[in-house]
Amino acid sequence: MNTHFRPPNLVLATIGLSLATFMQVLDTTIANVSLPTIAGNLGVSQDQSTWVITSFAVSNAIALPLTGFLTRRFGEVKLFVWATILFSMASFLCGIAQSMGMLIGFRALQGAVAGPMYPITQALLISIYPPAKRSMALALLAMVTVVAPIAGPILGGWITDNYSWPWIFFINVPIGIFASMVVSNQMRLREVVTQLPKIDYVGLITLVIGVGALQVVLDKGNDDDWFNSTFIVITSIVSAIAIIIFLIWELTDKDPIVDLKLFRHRNFRMGTIALVLAYAAFFAIGLLVPQWLQLNLGYTATWAGLATAPLGVIPVLLTVIVGKYATRFDLRLLTSGAFVVMGATCFLRSNFYIGVDFEHVALVQLLQGLGVAFFFMPVTTILLSDLRPNEIAAGGGLATFLRTMGASFAASLTTFLWQHRGIMHHARLAEQITPYNPDVQQALAQTGNSQTAVAVLDQTITLQGLQISFNEVFHLLGWIFLSLIVVIWMAKPPFAAKAGAGGGGH
Repeated sequence: MNTHFRPPNLVLATIGLSLATFMQVLDTTIANVSLPTIAGNLGVSQDQSTWVITSFAVSNAIALPLTGFLTRRFGEVKLFVWATILFSMASFLCGIAQSMGMLIGFRALQGAVAGPMYPITQALLISIYPPAKRSMALALLAMVTVVAPIAGPILGGWITDNYSWPWIFFINVPIGIFASMVVSNQMRLREVVTQLPKIDYVGLITLVIGVGALQVVLDKGNDDDWFNSTFIVITSIVSAIAIIIFLIWELTDKDPIVDLKLFRHRNFRMGTIALVLAYAAFFAIGLLVPQWLQLNLGYTATWAGLATAPLGVIPVLLTVIVGKYATRFDLRLLTSGAFVVMGATCFLRSNFYIGVDFEHVALVQLLQGLGVAFFFMPVTTILLSDLRPNEIAAGGGLATFLRTMGASFAASLTTFLWQHRGIMHHARLAEQITPYNPDVQQALAQTGNSQTAVAVLDQTITLQGLQISFNEVFHLLGWIFLSLIVVIWMAKPPFAAKAGAGGGGH
């Protein structure tokens, strides 16, 4: 088994791997702003169109933890190439879908084949770079992780407005074909060791049911009023039972389809906890800020995208520097600094108000990018550091799966908190709005005491309630980031031992 494989053209191999991964991560958000157009063209309601997002998320979440099993069966390169080809085919099918049912089905296929792509890219980059430069490869992957979700809604909106919604899927086809050809050509001589592992049917079935049902609950909970919905209650019970059976079975089975024993490694355990919780908070920021800009400040989708886009500037500029010099420092120190910066930006947002200007919003986004630049690469290096080379793909898949589920939890929980705390604050503020309040009397007198004036006043109270709630949520997120400093210092150096010794030869 080779400990290090160098492709004929390292730069070209890196471009192929990164392009495919960028395409895959981009597709997690590119359809979001196009849903109203898709719903109109296919003749369905806005609520039904959200299954375009849910179907991708569910199948992707199910496929991610299967990465280790699939890698042992087919090998990393073959799995990556075929996943990329199938992703391109599924994208084409999404573009030609003639009904919402067809589109949802093809999006589910797209999400399933996309599952292994990110963790396999991670494993292959580690295997083809010499130990001294592996941090550079992980920094590049971190940049993709940050920039692609930001670019998705902006690119999706522009394509939908200027061309048509199928092109948000069609653009994947040439990129996927190019990436698969490049990686296949550059990695064809890499040593492949495959096994024919026994299929753990109980683990597979309970994983599909448990994770699939959980993802549906998280995606649809807010829309269906959570546990006031019979559908959500039943789906939650099914998910809980299936996941409990899955955990017990996987921890006791001789050939588990998901190797949960990877958590015996201290750095993998601590690094994964830090990654999942920090990414969940990061994802919540990316979800709430654009919604707040549009609802409270009246921004269009385009301007909301422009206000949040500065987040990606510093990670892009610092990728090379972080990759080159990060390993000269204690990675726990860099990660702690990242958590301090991201926590500080949350506290800054907790003081935002309805009249805050564009420049202030964009500047805080820019500052958050400094924290993001020093977060992904160090944490990823830490969590992979005590895995053996043949565990990296499985570990990467498991960590990415948990990161994805953490993001789904964060999306549902923070949206719930923002909306329901907003309702509570609306009620409290409304208690002060009585006909006997002199300020209210003056405001209504100036607007003619009409029903329209009352409606405007109620809308003002609603927005103010949501603003207070927004500030509270970001105060909470700030403390979450700071608390993770304790977690990351539970990891133990060195952070380039087993993973750094050789990532190839699988």
